Amino acid sequence: MAKRDLYEILGLAKNASQDEIRKAYRKMAMKYHPDRNPDSKEAEEKFKEAKEAYEILSDEQKREAYDRYGHAGVDPSAAGMGGMGGGGGFGGFGDLGDIFGEIFGGAGRRGQGGPQVYRGADLRYSLEISLEQAAKGFDTEIRVPSWENCSVCDGSGAKPGSSPTTCGTCGGSGAVRMQQGFFSVQQTCPTCHGSGKEIKDPCTACHGEGRKRVEKTLQVKIPAGIDDGMSIRSMGNGEPGVNGGPAGDLYVEIQLKPHGIFQRDGDDLHCSLTIPFTTAALGGEVEVPTLTGRGEISIPEGTQTGKTFRLRGKGIKGVRSSYPGDLYCHIQVETPVRLSEEQKKILRQFEEALKSGGDKHSPKSESWTDKVKNFFS
Repeated sequence: MAKRDLYEILGLAKNASQDEIRKAYRKMAMKYHPDRNPDSKEAEEKFKEAKEAYEILSDEQKREAYDRYGHAGVDPSAAGMGGMGGGGGFGGFGDLGDIFGEIFGGAGRRGQGGPQVYRGADLRYSLEISLEQAAKGFDTEIRVPSWENCSVCDGSGAKPGSSPTTCGTCGGSGAVRMQQGFFSVQQTCPTCHGSGKEIKDPCTACHGEGRKRVEKTLQVKIPAGIDDGMSIRSMGNGEPGVNGGPAGDLYVEIQLKPHGIFQRDGDDLHCSLTIPFTTAALGGEVEVPTLTGRGEISIPEGTQTGKTFRLRGKGIKGVRSSYPGDLYCHIQVETPVRLSEEQKKILRQFEEALKSGGDKHSPKSESWTDKVKNFFS
């Protein structure tokens, strides 16, 4: 089945800014997060789809590849297009770059007389944090995959007592040339895969790789105010380069856990505040939760469901903000349940007292009644 357009998934135009992409993803993630839809396979699929779209469109290199070549430009399994894999550069375009280098005299990425040099792929690590952690910032440790030289062969890839030899196919250059009509096409050597060396007797510990995969622990500082979908870049902690190339980078992607009380919208926070109907009718002081402690708002007489109160400065100070956002409390008036007969009697007496006062006690109800009458007349 054909994949959907990434911009269509996030409901964006192709010229959308990075800020618009981030906001669109955050909105969809909040709506379809599995924690909020535990029994919905459809929501889970939509969440995965939105996450994949965001990971590509929020990365400038991947977005450029997608805009030019579609899904093939970012699919590591796409034949001939050289997908971007784990976030690295356009690794699959190496041969194409060498062709144009031959035509126009470009230097390419090959050292003089040496093997092909490749930058390591970027890595991405998803870190889920709470709203409180995002607001205050904190230091943490993460474990990420890495490589280290094989201790048995000391990184050579050859069995102890032997050593790699110069590749007989490419003469140690790591590349071979093929004449195609007027073009001299340069390709990575199929024998040594660009290293310029052949290993006749590979090390049994690393199978000729010269390195082995390990896990390393990194210290990561999460800045105060970081938001869902943002990334922290750790330079040089991605995959190691090939043939002496520079290592890639590690991107720690932040995901906010759904909060039991607050919903975040940029630097602002929103929460529902349930109050008794007596407080809504008579007014009073109501305690409200904030990320920095307890707050209080004054409820005026006659407050209706849907009324919103703003507490200035009780939101979150974003990483690029000078001032913290606000907290918006959305009022929900609670109707009492499981009333005793005595309580019901009191309420009926109260209802009769309201009716005797005319329309002044229920202006919204009277307005609704008028609208219904006009509709049927």
